Amino acid sequence: MRKIIGVGETILDILFKNGQPQAAVPGGSVFNGFVSLGRLGVPLVFISELGNDKVGEMIRSFMEENHIPTQHVDCFPDGKSPISLAFLNDENNAEYIFYKDYPNQRLEIPIPRIEADDIFIFGSYYALNPALRERILELLEYARERKAIIYYDLNFRSAHAHEIVRLRSAMIENFEYADIIRGSDEDFFQVFGVRDMERIYREHVRFYCPHFVGTQGSGDITLFTSAFSTRFGVSPIVPVSTIGAGDNFNAGLLYGLLKYQVGLNDLYTLGKDAWEKILRCGVDLATESCLSRDNYISKEFAEAYTLPS
Repeated sequence: MRKIIGVGETILDILFKNGQPQAAVPGGSVFNGFVSLGRLGVPLVFISELGNDKVGEMIRSFMEENHIPTQHVDCFPDGKSPISLAFLNDENNAEYIFYKDYPNQRLEIPIPRIEADDIFIFGSYYALNPALRERILELLEYARERKAIIYYDLNFRSAHAHEIVRLRSAMIENFEYADIIRGSDEDFFQVFGVRDMERIYREHVRFYCPHFVGTQGSGDITLFTSAFSTRFGVSPIVPVSTIGAGDNFNAGLLYGLLKYQVGLNDLYTLGKDAWEKILRCGVDLATESCLSRDNYISKEFAEAYTLPS
């Protein structure tokens, strides 16, 4: 059975609104999407790290409750599990402050087995961090060798904008490994100073990767492939929190690839109609995650969520 393998940060998000704490939920870019995928019954392998502390215990317990295996989560004895403070504005978009205390040696876990047509997802600063770069490259090389679909979510936050000169070469290297790149207009503005999706694809993506999915907050989704480009409309909603929107869009898109039985070779011949079905899954999960303070879809939504294949 095909599975989704992901590597990324695991963190406890404490949400504030009007200066008051509202909720504390486990989070992380790949992690958020994996909670939703676990609730949908998708086979998963998650590579991450947590401290041997109360926060780490909370998150590991939450993972087990949501069908995310923990055997590839490095439990480090030195340092502490990371925490973020997320301050929601009037539009319920978040501004973050991060608190991290990692050990020197990180991700000391064996590489999981990857099979042909599995899906490997990575992204955010975690995929660029010099302290983790060697390990990330090992995983990417193995995923490519095993003929998995490699999905890269840029997810580049303004907090790291001052490091972009140092990080850009690693980002381009990630582009070269990817079969699909997903990024927002905000991500690419931080990196290249450009928001126009067509220009982003033409000048910064196409040479490295043929498939680019561009998102613009609540605006349309733009898809570029080597054969065509198209726009996908999104119905307006009033969000409760947008923290997990992009992460759940990724999860839905990957769920769509599995649901519609798209393997690595199939990916390069997909037409507009097939892509629209896959993107619809991404929009469905992103929309649902925006309607609560959690970073993922509800269990009730997951139980009811079916689309004809």
